[in-house]
Order: sequence, then structure tokens, then C-alpha cells
Amino acid sequence: MRTTSSRNSSTMVTDLTQGSVIRLLLRFAMPLFVANALQAVYNLVDMIVVGQVIGGAGMSAVSIGGDVLGLLTFFAIGFSSAGQVIIAKYVGAREHDSIRRLIGTMFTFLLGVSVLIAVLCALIRHPILHWLNTPAESYTYTYQYMMTCIVGLPFIYGYNIVSAILRGMGDAKRPFLFIAIAALLNTVLDILFVAFFGMGAFGAALATVIGQAVSFIVSLIYLYHHKESFGFDFRVGSFRIDMQILKPLMALGFPMAIQSAAVTLSKVVLMAWINQSGVVYSALSGIYNKTGMMIGIISNSFTTAGSTMVGQNLGAKRYDRIPRILGVVLTIGIAIATALSVLVLLFPEAVCAMFTGDAAVLAQSSIVIWPIVLNFYGAATRAGAFAIINGSGNSTLNLLVAIIDGMIARIGLAALLGFVLSMGCKGFWYGDALAGFMPILIGSVYYLSGKWREA
Repeated sequence: MRTTSSRNSSTMVTDLTQGSVIRLLLRFAMPLFVANALQAVYNLVDMIVVGQVIGGAGMSAVSIGGDVLGLLTFFAIGFSSAGQVIIAKYVGAREHDSIRRLIGTMFTFLLGVSVLIAVLCALIRHPILHWLNTPAESYTYTYQYMMTCIVGLPFIYGYNIVSAILRGMGDAKRPFLFIAIAALLNTVLDILFVAFFGMGAFGAALATVIGQAVSFIVSLIYLYHHKESFGFDFRVGSFRIDMQILKPLMALGFPMAIQSAAVTLSKVVLMAWINQSGVVYSALSGIYNKTGMMIGIISNSFTTAGSTMVGQNLGAKRYDRIPRILGVVLTIGIAIATALSVLVLLFPEAVCAMFTGDAAVLAQSSIVIWPIVLNFYGAATRAGAFAIINGSGNSTLNLLVAIIDGMIARIGLAALLGFVLSMGCKGFWYGDALAGFMPILIGSVYYLSGKWREA
């Protein structure tokens, strides 16, 4: 049901259906980029500090623990992304009462899920590490890092909920400010706990959890003090799960969560294969994944900005702006991927040395350079594909991409190159990188079909 907009309910909303596409997209995407970069700093700083202090075993621990944590947050990422798209459509259609009901439903549902996942993973912690073929040299470090991060899982979910609410309304600046405070705190505590107090991987994970907790608490306080601006009163009854709202959230959230989980799960499978080759290759996998994370934060920023703009414009039936949005997203993504690729190809040793001074790891680092470059371009083109797929709320296509990109292509190509063609770990990385181009192929077919207009 549509409701009229009140003066207060619109103060936090940014209209993305009017004005220059490139200016609005950059203004929205840049805070997202910095916020995502700062969020990525958590695991990246952990790896650099632990790698420099402990060595390859520490890098392996943070790499494995980070991948497990990424898999556990798939629900938060998928459902918060779905909530953001739905809120953007409600904003475009001026359905403010629906926004209020969605906020309460998201909080209760996702925070409940985060607690259940944390408890389950704590119960099967040792089997998880054995399934991943965790190297003996890094087992204790990995256990400490993973278990500490699991405790902080509700904070990650909570921050993603608040960010989805604000970004769906077109506000990308506040999430950046919240995560900036947490990232700075995490960096300082990382150095303090690991380098000065000798707390190892546990200290790095503890710094991460404290940073995440601060990020969530500060963002929640902000929402509470501005509750009148978006019509949510924070009373106990307002956190009731509204089944009429939960239904569309789950219809879109599950495919988006599966999409997120499938890619992460495929990386965990590859990590388990790579770990069998020893701690050096496990550490190299960390370098490949973290450089991929660097381009991933750019890709995710423009995916989020693009899908929010697409969602608002579809809600307002401004179909003429969709091609321009997608064109800008793709052009910027490819330009950035090219610049990063030139940097990696010209200075490969310097890039790898950022993560560790371990001579054994650096001696083998050349084998990940070209997979890294391919990964850059795959991530850049994914932004355009997911902007139209996620922005239009096509749950069926989301599920299809998740299965093809996340599971069939990544694991299939990696197994083909690594096992069948006997390329080993190098084949696993090439397979993962090449699979990253599947979304743009599927997204192009969807865009050309014109079915997004029916969303």
C-alpha cells in the first residue's frame, strides 16, 4: 500500500532518479568504496601484521580463518543486499510504511540467524578445520583466529543491517564514517595486540571483533537518535517479524545469500585443495584472495551503488536511465582493473612483499600474478551484471548465477585445470579467475532480453 511522504520521513532519503547519472553514481559509490575498503582492511591488516610477525604459518591462519568468516557472513551479505534493493524500490515508489516494517523485520530475523550460525560453528569447530585440510603448522593459530571471529558474528550482521537501511535510502556517507572509526581502531589494536603484546592470531582476531562491535554500536546509536527521520520508533513491538514483509525479503534474500555463499564456498573448497600442498601455497592463496578482495571492494561498491540506482529508477519507472547507469558502472570498473593490472605486472615482487617477508613464499609468488590480473577484470565486469540483476530484484536469475558462477564454473574449471590438466595450485587459481566472467555473460543476455522492465 502506498503512503504519502511526510516531511521527516524523507530527510534521510536521496533521490537517485533525477540528475546526472555519473555524478550521482560517483557521489554514492565513493563513500561505499572507502567504507568497503576500510571494512576489508580488517582482514588485510590482520594478514599483514600477523604475516610480518609470525610468518607463513600466521598468514595461512588468517587466510583460512578469513575465508571461513566470509562463508559465515553469506547470510548477512545476501539478505542485507536484498533489503537494500527492496528499500530502494519502496523509496522510489514512496511506500514509507513498508520501509518501517522492513527495518524491524530485518533486525530480528538476521540477528537471530547470526546467533544460530555462531553457536552451530562453535560446536563443530574442529571438524571445520579438518575439512579444510588446515596445515599442522598453522592449526593452532587458525583455531584461535576462527573461534574469536565467530564470537563477533552478530556484530557483522548488525552493521550490515544498518548499512542496508541507509544505503537503500541513498545514504552512503554514514556507513563510511561508522566503518572508518572501526577500521582505525582495528589497525591500532592489531599492532598493539600482535606486535607489542605477542598475542598472535588471537590478538589479530580480537582487534577485528572489537572494531566490528564498535562499528555496529555507533551505527545503531545514530539510527536511534534519528529514528523520526525514517519512521522507526525502536519500541519492542516494532521489531516484530512482519510475515508480509518477510516473504519478499526471503524471496530475494535467499538467492542473493546463496550467490554470496556459493562463491565463498567455492573458495573454501579450493583452499582445502591448496592446503594439501603445504603452508607456502596456503600463504600464496592468501595473497591471491586478498588482492582479489582489493578489486572486490571496488566492484562491490559500484554494484551496490548501481543496483540501488537501478532499484529506485525501476520503482519510479525511469527506464531510460538504466542503460546509462550500467554503462558508467562498466566503464569505471574496467578502467580501474586496467590500472591495477599494470601496477601488479610492473611491480609483482613489491605487491607480494606487502603481505609477507617470508622468503619461501616470495620465491613462488610469480605463479599467482596472471590469475590476479584475470581476477581484476572478472570483478570489474561483475559490477555491471549484478547492478541490473540485483537492482531489478530478479531472484530466479540470482539463483542461476549463484549456481553457475559460484559452484559449477569455479569448482569445475579449477578441478579441470588443477587435476585433469595437472596444473596443480596454479590451475586452481586460473579456474577461479576465469569463472569470474560468468555473471557478465548471463547479465548481458538478461539486459538484452528487456525483461528487467517487468520487475
